[in-house]
Amino acid sequence: MAIAIDEPIRVSSVSVRIIERALGSLVDVLDPDDVALFDATDVWKAFDGIERFAANAKTLLAFRVEETGDWKRAGARSAADHLAQLGGTSTTAARRDLGTSKDVRESAVLADATRKGTLSPAPAEAIAPGAVADPGATDRLIDLARTTNVRELRDECLRTRVKADPDPDATHERIRKNRNMRTSGDAEGAWRISARGTADAGARFEAGLAPIIDAMFDRARAEGRNEPRETYAFDALMGLVDRDEPVDGKKRSPKARYTTLLHVDVEALVRDRVEGDETCELPGYGPIPVRVARDLLGESISKLVITKGVDVMNVTHLGRGATGATDRVVVGRNRSVRTRRVRACSCRSTTATPGPRPITPSSRSSIRSCPHDHDLKTNRGWLLVDGRGRRKFVPPQDPRHPRNRRPP
Repeated sequence: MAIAIDEPIRVSSVSVRIIERALGSLVDVLDPDDVALFDATDVWKAFDGIERFAANAKTLLAFRVEETGDWKRAGARSAADHLAQLGGTSTTAARRDLGTSKDVRESAVLADATRKGTLSPAPAEAIAPGAVADPGATDRLIDLARTTNVRELRDECLRTRVKADPDPDATHERIRKNRNMRTSGDAEGAWRISARGTADAGARFEAGLAPIIDAMFDRARAEGRNEPRETYAFDALMGLVDRDEPVDGKKRSPKARYTTLLHVDVEALVRDRVEGDETCELPGYGPIPVRVARDLLGESISKLVITKGVDVMNVTHLGRGATGATDRVVVGRNRSVRTRRVRACSCRSTTATPGPRPITPSSRSSIRSCPHDHDLKTNRGWLLVDGRGRRKFVPPQDPRHPRNRRPP
């Protein structure tokens, strides 16, 4: 099947797949060293244009994917979660894209600019809420996108949206009620933190942190250190937790002790480093060096789960009070199992109820599951396929479902 560029094209999975295969064939033979230097920039710009059109098409289609209801049949928590799995991105990013898709649908001018490639995804995402709030400002915002950067565009779109808000007090209260703070890890293993709240809360936080940052800057300069302000800002944030460390020359209150879970293989603990499939991590946060784990044991009330392969060898309570050892083993083992061995799940919350399947055929302990997975298992009959290691979580109609397997 051939498609002429000058003929009208009906958008369907067939026509798009043909273009996908043609582009795949082109990229398959791409050798950057064979591209002439005088042509390299233009080739790059052409691929950038292709990427822009493809991204804009996904933006236009996202709300339609939600309307299909495929995400429900796939067992996803939401359409955003389903789109994140399909696109290999985060649920937060997919939720943001889905919101932009719905906003673009409400604005014919913005949708037309998106189809023509006038806007790339980032400006379209910035403009969409403002265009919905004040349709008369859409053309002005699109023109502004051609002459400014994304940050200034977002600021202007925010001002446009705020001016058009019929009830700013209700908006402020909604933001306040939905305030949150989230932590995550990045591809390098670093810890990240993000928070969302009202603008006045942000101003109060930064105003309170500023003198601590300045004090740390003065101390660093006196010690001959020269680091970016962002570095001192992080140290100031940690100073709110490590309160025994003087910042402005005054002794602070005792450092807060905390409870954490450390999962480490016994061989790595003895060797002082991990090898092969060994583990040394803080479940829910990510891997850490064995040296850091040893330092952590000295300053926290920890539950140390020592494993050898997939077997739990020992649980040691490093602190005072009730041990809760059995519960800690379940939490530690299943956080590891869920994030690495059983099924991909972006939800970090769990329930104490029995999960889909025992960890091994001979084990009767529970796997803690997130509320959504627990609902799929309890109310909709989903189960993990038989076996060990990383397995699929499937609905009752799937032929791999344990109840559909013929008895031996």
